[in-house]
Amino acid sequence: MHLLQPQTEVNVSSLVSTLSTLDSDSSLQQVQRLPWANVSSEAEQVDWLILHFNHWFSHLNVTLVRGDFEPEYFPATEDTPARIQFAHGFFNSALHEISHWTIAGDKRRLLPDLGYWYAPDGRTQEQQALFEQVEIKPQAIEWMFAKAFGRKFRVSLDNLTGEGGNGSSFKDNVYAQVQRYFSGEAKLPRDAKRFIDCICACTRNGKSLQSDEFIREMLD
Repeated sequence: MHLLQPQTEVNVSSLVSTLSTLDSDSSLQQVQRLPWANVSSEAEQVDWLILHFNHWFSHLNVTLVRGDFEPEYFPATEDTPARIQFAHGFFNSALHEISHWTIAGDKRRLLPDLGYWYAPDGRTQEQQALFEQVEIKPQAIEWMFAKAFGRKFRVSLDNLTGEGGNGSSFKDNVYAQVQRYFSGEAKLPRDAKRFIDCICACTRNGKSLQSDEFIREMLD
């Protein structure tokens, strides 16, 4: 797999200026002029992600935005596009929230927080089992996003003060779901596929992800 090496610092303000001149029908090749390999710090990578995601999905009237607190999804209104708000400016949080958005259908995208009810930290064993069942697909897709960027992925059981569940079993399920997407047994959501294709065009010279890049032991 192509590994990205930190290079010279990129001027984020120039990226904003360049992207603002591109319309929604511009080719992916134009967006590739903003090299991911030149972006080294976490903050710069987050800026790059926001700028490119918002360009790639402008036709769907949605924007990716930093949040100061917890992640949340806000549906579009007459005056504003939908907002995928990720937590505390963290890159991995952005990928996770995008994965949930790609899975949600058109009807769920009209609802606050995509229509999900979230049980807070401190869940019982039964609540945790339900949480993990819902999280298998989003975290499988998030792993694919992270791999396309050449970043480390870690599963999240997200229940620090409750009953943690079976971490090994959950990892098995996430890995199996990724393999189902590659085999065609499960269909990768349309917007997840577009996002992965766009990322790979910028980070891997267009080389597609391969199933053998995903190994169960990577999750341990």
